[in-house]
Amino acid sequence: MAKEKEPQTLVEQIGTTAGLVWTELSSNGQMTLTALGKQIEAPRDVVMQAVGWLAREGKVCIEKQGQKRLISLS
Repeated sequence: MAKEKEPQTLVEQIGTTAGLVWTELSSNGQMTLTALGKQIEAPRDVVMQAVGWLAREGKVCIEKQGQKRLISLS
């Protein structure tokens, strides 16, 4: 009998999403928060927290361009 996977905690979900964000930026270059959320199919709040996590670690840069926030790898 296969063991059911336990749901991720919010911190685990943010960490997993941070990995997806990094991979997406590595493959496709600079993106907006909106585009990132659509590409990785994650809720906007989780994407924002994941980007913050990566920014705190110095792995991404965040630029403001008009009303948009552009995210790129450091």
